[in-house]
Amino acid sequence: MGRNTRKRRSSMATKAVAASAALALGGGGLIWANFYASAHESNNSAQNQTKAAAAQVATIACPDVGQKLTNVPNSARSGVDKELALLDKQITEAYARLASTRQAQAGDSGFVQNAIVGPLKEKRAATIDRIRIDIQRVGGQFNSSLSQLAACTTQNAAPQTNAGGQNGGQQNGGQQNGGQNNGGQQNGGQNNGGQQNGGQQNGGQQGNNGQQNGQGGNGPVAADFVDITKVQPNVKAKAGKTGQASTGTFTTKCGVNANDNHNTDNVIVAPGVANGAHHTHDYVGNQSNDAFADNNKFAAAETTCQNQEDKSSYYWPVLRLQDGTQEFDQNQDGGGKEGNVGKILQAKQAEIKYVGSPKSKVVAMPEFLRIITGDAKTTTNGLANANAHWSCTGFENKVQLTEQYPLCPQGSSVVRTFAFQSCWDGQNVDSANHRTHVAFADANGNCANGFKAIPQLTMRLVYDVPTPVIQNGQVKNAFAVDGFPEQLHKAATDHDDFINVMPANLNNKIAQCINTGQNCQ
Repeated sequence: MGRNTRKRRSSMATKAVAASAALALGGGGLIWANFYASAHESNNSAQNQTKAAAAQVATIACPDVGQKLTNVPNSARSGVDKELALLDKQITEAYARLASTRQAQAGDSGFVQNAIVGPLKEKRAATIDRIRIDIQRVGGQFNSSLSQLAACTTQNAAPQTNAGGQNGGQQNGGQQNGGQNNGGQQNGGQNNGGQQNGGQQNGGQQGNNGQQNGQGGNGPVAADFVDITKVQPNVKAKAGKTGQASTGTFTTKCGVNANDNHNTDNVIVAPGVANGAHHTHDYVGNQSNDAFADNNKFAAAETTCQNQEDKSSYYWPVLRLQDGTQEFDQNQDGGGKEGNVGKILQAKQAEIKYVGSPKSKVVAMPEFLRIITGDAKTTTNGLANANAHWSCTGFENKVQLTEQYPLCPQGSSVVRTFAFQSCWDGQNVDSANHRTHVAFADANGNCANGFKAIPQLTMRLVYDVPTPVIQNGQVKNAFAVDGFPEQLHKAATDHDDFINVMPANLNNKIAQCINTGQNCQ
């Protein structure tokens, strides 16, 4: 795996690390066809500002500059990507300072603004200016409005609710139904700075203040969970098929990361930057994926896939049980030092399947195509690019959740489902913001003009997870997906990454199987 590779050692069950220390951050079958499009559009409009009661501040919300960079010259991307990774690092450092200075905040109402938010703005302004220089140096155009994204806001705490909000309806599964996800919003423009101010983050649930919410002190909280048996069915009918529908499938079996291949890099968004993700990933398929891998390294790598021609990299943030276990990364960047704590749970099933379009034939994917589905920063970006699907076995065709984790009944397992963008611009294997070269089909399964239908990658991860207990508005033995620390481990931040490392003959075979209605593997 090279640099920053993290092989998991045997877990050591210990007593829960004290919350104060953690606060310092040192220390059933898938209904495949239901998910033609899956991003969520709705955003709440509440605004958040730094308030005098600084001790109540829960997290920092900064505009996602990367999503606004839709036109970066290829020759500038390496430098720009490194600066974007630095912006992420600056936020995580500011969040760590926020979490470790509660006493100072309680004694000084201006502490957060003067000692954390203000200096962070200055650092971000300098970094954004370097991005401008990188782009203009090679003759590119820089949108001067991006300089206004330097300022960050804070999101305040509010009382936790009990039982995780049984209404569940706000998860309204409608985001699985496709219509609203018709490609346009995948282009990053909708994350337009303003909504980053945190209001859409479900009110106070994430106002955890750190103390009681899991071992890491930065979430999840009781309101992040819902009893799935009390959620109204919300899975919409799938799009109708035409005579041109591509109805076949291609299944690839790549395991469940039994060899514990982990690192905290993300070579798609932060190439050449160790710990660019600030959270730990599971990897199946390609075994050489780290921050320093290039296409040649990917092509020469070993793979866990049974079909040895499939050297694609499939990777996703790990799911952890916050049970006090000190994992191998308890004291490492991306792990315990950044609020990602507890026992890493290995999926008992990891199903990877490519499916077709209800309206047309598909074209073969290009080699080295990169796709990110979902948004790791929905706590500050809003839900426009959210593509999280949480459910339980036995409920998948009834209930899919985006903004809450499911409390599954006895005998039922937790399920994470991903359905990737299925429309491609026909030219690019990546884009500056890693979104505009691909898009979701619309509600009827059609790709927008200029886009071509490609085999849609779908993934289904099944976990045996002890059901968390909600008592007196607190959650015990919570589980949560790894994420950037300031994102508070919200369910909506779940995401998945893919790099297509298959030769042309296999890509063509997949398209042919799907177009001719076969079920291949």
